[in-house]
Amino acid sequence: MASYNYKDKTVIITGGGSGIGEALSKKFASSGANVHILDFQAKKTQEVVDEILQNGGWAQVHQCDVSDQNQIKEIVAKITSKSPVDVLINNAGIAHVGNIEATTESDLDKLYQVNIKGVYNCIYACIPKMKEQGAGIILNMASIASTVGISDRFAYSMTKGAVLTMTYSIAKDYLDYGIRCNSISPARVHTPFVDNFIAKNYPGQEKEMFEKLSKTQPIGRMAKPDEVAALALYLCSDEASFITGTDFPIDGGFIKLNG
Repeated sequence: MASYNYKDKTVIITGGGSGIGEALSKKFASSGANVHILDFQAKKTQEVVDEILQNGGWAQVHQCDVSDQNQIKEIVAKITSKSPVDVLINNAGIAHVGNIEATTESDLDKLYQVNIKGVYNCIYACIPKMKEQGAGIILNMASIASTVGISDRFAYSMTKGAVLTMTYSIAKDYLDYGIRCNSISPARVHTPFVDNFIAKNYPGQEKEMFEKLSKTQPIGRMAKPDEVAALALYLCSDEASFITGTDFPIDGGFIKLNG
């Protein structure tokens, strides 16, 4: 297994207290990084931090709402007053199920605030510091919904499409400052969100629905959060220094092999 050294590197991870974000936080911390987790759910995130500390890593939670620019700017300023930010991973996001007729204006605004404005806020706060130091890595969590039509995901697809094109724009605009920006596009990943969604919408049919959803990936199963985190660990490493402005599907063949 590949091993990457993040000793003395400062990594900011949004939504790092659960699901893919939890796997990211633990993966980077176990590789030596000083991990700052920005998450709305402070109690759950503190449990992740405690586990990282118990295992000899370093992590700290900053409770915040990524849609609040002032909060984000204050937190980033506090972090950068002690050390430069080497890596920013925009992972925080929320989902919505429904076509355009099942998407209210408030639904759309809610997804925009977190999935688009939240990414913008974090990059906006970190970019000046990365420019000053002449280096920096930004990794955005997009989705296969950024590029492939998926039923009943109107608002979610819209926001993840924006994440993808923000990735391209940042990569292009900051080439001369030594800043790399890429994105990862997962297909369905087995997280607590999936389990809760199935339990809520298909009570008594959890096993059957889990198998059905798993088989929508050509490879026959959902991804594991740790698999997504492993890809992120590589893309943010020195070994990936020639990679920027690129989206990386981790989709069990969904994009190319379905249909």
